[in-house]
Amino acid sequence: MSRKFILYNPKLVPLARKLRNNSTLAEVLLWQQIKGKKLGCDFDRQKPIGNYIVDFFCRELMLAIEIDGCSHDYKSEYDLSRQQDLEAKGVTVVRFNDLDVKQNMDTVLQDLKWHIQLLENISNTR
Repeated sequence: MSRKFILYNPKLVPLARKLRNNSTLAEVLLWQQIKGKKLGCDFDRQKPIGNYIVDFFCRELMLAIEIDGCSHDYKSEYDLSRQQDLEAKGVTVVRFNDLDVKQNMDTVLQDLKWHIQLLENISNTR
């Protein structure tokens, strides 16, 4: 499958690097479960897409994973607008709660595997 190219704001690269070096506990825990194609696809951490940085991104499936912790409190309108913009670019956004990642990793991974399988099936029918 050809790799899709996604435009991004190059001014976000230093911030993305900073975020990778200062990950939250939930991001570290999930990264341990998905890095190295453990789920059959390759993810990047803190990936700039357009004018945003997503927590994790699989380019092959156009799948973004967002972990919503306390930094997302009181930002639901912004998060919705951001998600709609990403989806308009063809990106599927899957959100997990910070606490779920920390306490219910099996459920998070099961849900993530379901999304991956769904997107792979869609991709294979094209």
